[in-house]
Amino acid sequence: MFNLRFAKDYLFHRLKAKNRHGVHSPFVYRLIDNVIYDFESKKVYAEVENVRKQLFIDNRIITITDLGAGSHVNNNRQKKISDVAHNALKPPKLAQLLYRLVADLKPNNIIELGTCLGITTLYLQKAAPGAKVYTMEGCPETAKIAKETFKKGSIAAVEPVIGNFDDTLPGVIENLDQLDFVFVDGNHQKDATLQYFKWCLPKVHENTMLIFDDIYWSTGMKEAWAQIKAHPQVTVTIDLFWIGLVFFKPGQAKEDFLVKV
Repeated sequence: MFNLRFAKDYLFHRLKAKNRHGVHSPFVYRLIDNVIYDFESKKVYAEVENVRKQLFIDNRIITITDLGAGSHVNNNRQKKISDVAHNALKPPKLAQLLYRLVADLKPNNIIELGTCLGITTLYLQKAAPGAKVYTMEGCPETAKIAKETFKKGSIAAVEPVIGNFDDTLPGVIENLDQLDFVFVDGNHQKDATLQYFKWCLPKVHENTMLIFDDIYWSTGMKEAWAQIKAHPQVTVTIDLFWIGLVFFKPGQAKEDFLVKV
């Protein structure tokens, strides 16, 4: 049932989504043309993907503590790091899109909810080397491997925050004057996603970008995405199917865009 619903959502998106030529907002057109559709290879891509390859052949066993899959799931499972790398890491195409979005935004701070093994964190930090990156992970053993990833990727300005997002995110937000870039990828449940969004709102500004992952992952996530789009503080959203971008541009007409990628 899930696969059928997901396939229908994907087909609908492909039929309705536009490319840059169907977009009349100068802000969104530039973002699509210069950033989202920038498919040129970059040196940093090869650097990070070499680290990913090492994770693909790492056969060490770790205990996965899953705090965001729901109470019906066995929250402690033994897995090979290689299996986690193949199944849970963001694919290169999406991780590299996140890199370009951050490089274009030039944020002073980045919050990532869901470190996993740290590959996406590498892309985020390398896109904005001067930014302070707070990467948040609920699984201690996964976070430990991510620290190894950071060392291999030669990045330092990253602060791992380990624990349940409900406990750790409010403190990180409170200690920042404003939020520049937030990537929500960790707890794919409707109520949790909406709570993280609400916690962010007091610190957003005209250049803030929030990104929500897996917005079609479940009916609940679709409902959360719809509520986020409808919020009065939100002026522009870009639905790329796999992720949703949220902006808060004063004076900008409220518009929601479906964009092909």
